[in-house]
Parts: sequence; C-alpha cells; structure tokens
Amino acid sequence: MAVTNIAELNALVERVKKAQREYASFTQEQVDKIFRAAALAAADARIPLAKMAVAESGMGIVEDKVIKNHFASEYIYNAYKDEKTCGVLSEDDTFGTITIAEPIGIICGIVPTTNPTSTAIFKSLISLKTRNAIIFSPHPRAKEATNKAADIVLQAAIAAGAPKDLIGWIDQPSVELSNALMHHPDINLILATGGPGMVKAAYSSGKPAIGVGAGNTPVVIDETADIKRAVASVLMSKTFDNGVICASEQSVVVVDSVYDAVRERFASHGGYLLQGKELKAVQDIILKNGALNAAIVGQPAAKIAELAGFTVPATTKILIGEVTNVDESEPFAHEKLSPTLAMYRAKDFEDAVAKAEKLVAMGGIGHTSCLYTDQDNQPARVAYFGQMMKTARILINTPASQGGIGDLYNFKLAPSLTLGCGSWGGNSISENVGPKHLINKKTVAKRAENMLWHKLPKSIYFRRGSLPIALDEVITDGHKRALIVTDRFLFNNGYADQITSVLKAAGVETEVFFEVEADPTLTIVRKGADLANSFKPDVIIALGGGSPMDAAKIMWVMYEHPETHFEELALRFMDIRKRIYKFPKMGVKAKMVAITTTSGTGSEVTPFAVVTDDATGQKYPLADYALTRIWPLSMPTW
Repeated sequence: MAVTNIAELNALVERVKKAQREYASFTQEQVDKIFRAAALAAADARIPLAKMAVAESGMGIVEDKVIKNHFASEYIYNAYKDEKTCGVLSEDDTFGTITIAEPIGIICGIVPTTNPTSTAIFKSLISLKTRNAIIFSPHPRAKEATNKAADIVLQAAIAAGAPKDLIGWIDQPSVELSNALMHHPDINLILATGGPGMVKAAYSSGKPAIGVGAGNTPVVIDETADIKRAVASVLMSKTFDNGVICASEQSVVVVDSVYDAVRERFASHGGYLLQGKELKAVQDIILKNGALNAAIVGQPAAKIAELAGFTVPATTKILIGEVTNVDESEPFAHEKLSPTLAMYRAKDFEDAVAKAEKLVAMGGIGHTSCLYTDQDNQPARVAYFGQMMKTARILINTPASQGGIGDLYNFKLAPSLTLGCGSWGGNSISENVGPKHLINKKTVAKRAENMLWHKLPKSIYFRRGSLPIALDEVITDGHKRALIVTDRFLFNNGYADQITSVLKAAGVETEVFFEVEADPTLTIVRKGADLANSFKPDVIIALGGGSPMDAAKIMWVMYEHPETHFEELALRFMDIRKRIYKFPKMGVKAKMVAITTTSGTGSEVTPFAVVTDDATGQKYPLADYALTRIWPLSMPTW
C-alpha cells in the first residue's frame, strides 16, 4: 500500500512496528542469514540502481554510483558479517558481568538526493543486522531510486525469513510527511543523512537522532609531499560521482615553495584554471540566495562552465578557482558538491594549516580534512595537523571521497555512508556510523566482593640474635650512608649505638635523628626530613615503637619526593585502590629498615603512618602500600 498521506503513513508505521516486534526475537544465526541475503541482492542490483539514481536525480555518474552501491553492500557486509548484534554480546565470569544487545526499534531513515541508492542500501543493511526496522523518507528528487533500493533489500530479506513489513518508505515524500515520520511516537531513532536543514529538523524532533554535518574538506599540500600522487588523488576523489560525496575535497591549500608545481600538475591533468571573467562567472553561480546552488551539484565541469556562460575543453575534469579569501564572502570557500575546487597559496606549512582551520570552521567543522606530506619522515607535521584540525576524519595522503567513507585506504576506519561530525558539527557521534550505534546494550552485573590482599615487606627478621644478620644484609647490599630515626629515650640508653657501631665498623657513615616524640608532629618530621636532605642517606633505619616508625616513614616520603604536598598525602579516601592521589614511587633515593623495640601499632608491617599537625592538634593518618616497601625488617631483638 502506497504512502502518500498521514493516514497511510500511520498505517505503515503500525505494520512495521508489528514486524519489528517479531524480528526482535530472531537469533544471531537467523539475522546473519537475512543480512547476507539482503547484501547479495543489493550488490546484484548495483548497476540498474545506479542508472535509476542518475536518471531520476540528474546528478552524478552511473559508473561511480555503481561503485558506491557495491561498497554499500559488499564492504558493509564484509565489515560486519561476524559482529555479534543479538542476545549476549559478552560474558565476564571473573567480574560477573553479562552484556546483552537489544534492538532500538523503528528507525526513520532520511536519504539525500546525492547518494539515494547507496545510502538506502547501507541503512537497510545495518538496520537488518541489528534487528531494527526502518522507514525511509527519500528526497523527492530521487524517491523512485531510493524506494527501489529499499524494496530490493526488503524482498531479499523476506525470502531469507524476515517479517514482510520490516522495511518501509514514503512513496510521495513531502516536508509534511517527513516531519510526521520523525515526530511519530513509534519512531525510536532518526538516522539522518542530508542537508543541514533536514539534519537540524531530525535533532529538533525530540527523538534520539544520529545525523551528519556539512562537509567542506580542505587539503593541505606541503613541500615534502609527493606532488604527482597528491594531485592524482585529489582529481580522482573530486571527480568521483561529480563530487557529490560530502567528504570530497572543496579546497587545496598549497605551500608557496611547491605551489607552481602543483598548479602546473593540475593544469596538465584536466584541471581548468579559471581566469578573470571566468572565475567571477563561476563564483556567481556557486551560491544562490546564500546557499549552495542545486543546479551545479553533481554536474560535470563542462556543464558548470556552460551554466556560467563559457566553454572549456572536453578533457576538463575540474574547475579550479585560485582565490585568497577564506571567509564566507568567497563562494569558492564553501562546500560545492561538484567538480569545482578552490586553490590557495600559503607562505609555509603553519600558514597552510591556519587557512585550513578557517575553512573547516567556516563550513565543514567536524567533518573531514586531508594532509599530503611525507608521512614516514614528517611525523611532527602529521601530529600537528591532527591536533589543529577540528574534524572527525583526518586523512593523510588519501583521496577524501574514498578515504572518508572508510575501509578503502585505511582498513581500521569503519566503512559507512553516514559520517558523524561530533559536537562540532552538531552531531551526537564523531565517527563513521555502523551497527554498534543501532543497538541498546544491557549490562547484567552480579554482586562481587572486592579482591583482597595482604602486602608485607620483602624481608622480616625476628627473634633474639637476628639484628646482626639483618644489618649484614644492609651492609652487603652496598649502602654507605645510614640515617637512624629514633626517640630520645632509646638514644640515651644506648640502643642506637648497637646499630651505629655495627654499621661504622663496616664503613657505613651514620647520622642519628633522636627528636621523635610520642605522636610525632609535622614540625619534628620536617626537621628530620631537612636532616635527611643535607645528609643524603641511602638507607633510613627506624628504631623504636610506633612513633619512630611513623615519623621515619613520613620523613622518607619527604626526602624522596620533596615536591609532594602533605595535604594530598593525607587526603581521605573510600578505597585505597581507587584514591585520587597516587603515592609516588618509593625507594629511589633510599631503602628503609624498621627495627622495632616493642609490639605496638605494627606500623613496621602496615601501610599506615600517623602524624599530628602541631598547629591545629589534628592527627593525619597516611595510608598507602608504598609505605610497606620496607627492607629488611627486623622485629624485637633485645
């Protein structure tokens, strides 16, 4: 039943809704069978569909539309044939998660006049792959070709087992019907490819939408580029389907030192350099009432010249306007979707990139940009261009029409005929659209407990008589300067001497800091850290109970990392493994030894230390497993 009015549209949506509900229960095997059959049918019909598109729209080249139809079927199938889009996508037994795919529902597919059949094939296939239904709103100028492409895919899908109304279309498209479809309560997503007005309408519909942005692709050619390849690539891309692909080059910005060589190469290979009145005449017909003149879109160079009032040789491939302005006042600076190209001279690479930036910002932000350079020997230029261009696709030494749609010149760039431009271009995504954008993902998360561990120092010595053995390991490890941190009582009663005497006998220089008090304060700790910074020990030995251990740990941190802010060290956290502040790596300047004289807080074997701010009286607990990197550790020995 044809759709020519609102009532018929509503009836279509109801039928499609029923079909999609049934299709949502299909298995991956059933879906993949349908996906393959539909792709085969579309590929088989690539030539008659291309002829229909050119005959009806009056745009483009049959042979090139054949290639686009083939790409939309074969390349899309090859890229996604093994992708899981139904049921359980992944299951992680270790972390207790299950990811499940669900279809979105009914998709509204907006199709442009420039790529009427290839876009319909592409959107139909990725909808089938994801168990969605789709209803097309074709452009009035190419409705027969678009709907025929959709019908070919539908009939093949039905023959492979799909519900009969899974794909639908508007037979007599109008603004009223397109708006009604986008606003229909049963439409779950709008997949919009078309002019800025249509894409804006999709995003303004109140429905989730995936749209595209305008393309105004600039090309920078620097002095290290292979000029023959650069010019050949631009010509191949710009003339493909008479320039209707939105990623196609709209301007070339050439560094001054090679400008003349590039210019000559264009001129000798089908580029017609507009002069004087010719340039003005073409400028006058590029735009109409401030927007792109539809009369030149997808037309050959000779016809555009004829529209401008002059003739060009039959061998002419593109019309080139050598211009200087990169603002809206220059018609050649706009997206032209035809074999017309702006050419700019830049004083150097940085100036060329700056001009390209302006061209992108003026009319193609988020879409595509291109650089021709010696990519193997100029990584800094590739990186700089990538940093400066606000485009989702940044192509290097690549024809933009073929490169932007993916999987032709770079096999990690996803194949697509709907190219997202991110927030720059007013889009929700900044990549090439594929099946992953047409599924909802559910995550089943099973309750799990945090992994537990207990970290201990590398060596632990205990029982009477172990002190000499532990100190011998310090000595044989090559340490030459030891700072002993203890309290006044232990120092006055000779406990520190038992350590320093052994170390000095082995040629190890020693220094003793014995001002630690119970509940060590920041003032004391900083004083000890100052001593460490002047003495420069390669081993710090804490001697005593919990207070010397805590003080020595904090002195150790301040000595190893004087740039550390204490407030960050002491910042409270919910989970030691997820804390915002990450403790610095310890043990770079000095190892640490802990020799306990009491069985107290256990600071010598824990990741904790406590210090008191003597200005406020507040205690700050520090905690990190870096504070257990103590080697060796000697337990009570006296």
